[in-house]
Amino acid sequence: MKASLAKFAIGQVVRHRVFDFRGIIFDVDPEFDNTEEWWLSIPEDVRPHKDQPFYHLFAENAETEYIAYVSEQNLLPDESGEPLRNPMIGEMFTRQKNGTYRAHPILAN
Repeated sequence: MKASLAKFAIGQVVRHRVFDFRGIIFDVDPEFDNTEEWWLSIPEDVRPHKDQPFYHLFAENAETEYIAYVSEQNLLPDESGEPLRNPMIGEMFTRQKNGTYRAHPILAN
């Protein structure tokens, strides 16, 4: 498989193209890097190609917060400006006055 450049960046807020959830990107895989079982659990008619970036999100919908793994083809930028409520976000990001998120610096021991 040929890896492609990621369209979205760590700290960017995105929403799912089909399902009603949004989140902040905290990691990117240049191509699919999950289990075959996970991939096969997606209905074949909507199963994404493996040769594209996949994103790890601190995600949320109206009911709950969770971690999601989403293909690039299923993401769109979220331009709502609404803050995210996922409690895991504070571990890695700080929300700026302009509504964007900035990653915390990584300190070496």
